[in-house]
Amino acid sequence: MGSLDISIILLYFALIAGVGVLGAKRATNSEEYAVAGRNLNFPMYLGCMAALMIGGASTLGTAKLGYQFGLSGIWMVTSIGIGVICLGIFLSKKILSLKVLTISEMLEERFSKETRLVSALVSTLYTLMLTVAQMIGLGSLLSVWLGWNLPLCIIVSAGVVFLYTMLGGMWSVTMTDIVQFVIMTIGIFFIMLPTSLSKAGGWAAVQASVPPAYLDLANIGGDKVFQYLILFTLGLMVGQDIWQRLFTARNLKISRQGAIWAGIYAILYAVALSIIGMCAFVLLPNIDDPQNTFAEMAVNFLPPGILGIILASIASAIMSTASGTIIACSTLISNDIIKRFFIPNMSEKKYLRVSRLTTLAIGVFSIVCAIWIQDILGALDVAYAVLSGALFFPIVFGLFWKRITARAAFYSIIASTAVILGSLWVLGITATEPILYGLATSLITIVLLSYMDSSSKKPQRNDTDESKKIQVL
Repeated sequence: MGSLDISIILLYFALIAGVGVLGAKRATNSEEYAVAGRNLNFPMYLGCMAALMIGGASTLGTAKLGYQFGLSGIWMVTSIGIGVICLGIFLSKKILSLKVLTISEMLEERFSKETRLVSALVSTLYTLMLTVAQMIGLGSLLSVWLGWNLPLCIIVSAGVVFLYTMLGGMWSVTMTDIVQFVIMTIGIFFIMLPTSLSKAGGWAAVQASVPPAYLDLANIGGDKVFQYLILFTLGLMVGQDIWQRLFTARNLKISRQGAIWAGIYAILYAVALSIIGMCAFVLLPNIDDPQNTFAEMAVNFLPPGILGIILASIASAIMSTASGTIIACSTLISNDIIKRFFIPNMSEKKYLRVSRLTTLAIGVFSIVCAIWIQDILGALDVAYAVLSGALFFPIVFGLFWKRITARAAFYSIIASTAVILGSLWVLGITATEPILYGLATSLITIVLLSYMDSSSKKPQRNDTDESKKIQVL
């Protein structure tokens, strides 16, 4: 990288930090800090939701899949888009009527405080793992781009994200996400995609140059498509980071339409990245590590200055996802564990202080984990599997089926989590079966126990009274 590109990236980080600090002025109470006062209009809400959904793994991973499988590389991010569309269509009305801050808070209102606690722990694990993964990804990219050592890059990049998230909460996250959404969109749709197609000779030339299977949406394999749909579609529908963005919408119409259009944006994003990967297959057929597909295309075919903008767009994708998972993790710990079980009567001022200190603690812990582990993709798969398998049915049934009992929901989460972790231990973290076993266990447990609890509550028949009725008749 040249000095111009490095300067653009560093200036971009400074811009994001400045915008985030400005957002801190609006975070004056718990709702402003956690859900931006539930007051986002459609453009702001759409930008924030889309920026949260698409991270560095989505961007770099989809380009890699496009390089390896062609158009069927869309399925990972498309599954995410489908999940958000389903959330908007089927769940947004129920969710917004609750006026809660977290999924776990909803589960307590519907079931019990024990269900709230166990679900908060599961969701915290998921958001924390996702945060650490984003920190590793962002630090790794900066290390390659700037030539600095990885721990230093993790500290610098993570420090910027945690600074503005800690100070302003969701308002800082919202303001920075708008900038990041614009940079992502320009970088991918208006620079990288047209450049890739132009260098490859156009779409017709790409079609003629790649294997015929690259034009088949099923080329990646039906089992892999199914795995993505189960893992990401269900996971996005019950993820605290996604729900928390849903809570920021001003009204139901914005919430629903914004989620649908954000899902459509994700699908278009997936198509663009898969095509970029296919162009790389034509132009650079001997890339040693397909994970570097996007970076190789950028470095080889973009001029100085433009390269810096594109790399900033990748950083934007990671930072927007990271800030969303940070504020989600902080809200879960502050609202569902500390406030609910340890300091129940804290004032708004104290809640803000606790939230900021919690965010700071999450930041320090995540940075230490990122520097220590440096590879958390496997743990991320575990977190998604537990999230989807353990919480999907208790949340969805809790919203739509009144017969579900508190005991059934609680033991459903416990049993399915144990089955998923045990299956992952036996079959490996890349296996699809554990999440299916977890979903089956969750469904059977919650339905069976609910029916048992309902039956035990039915009044006993009085045989004496019944015989008297018969005699009278």
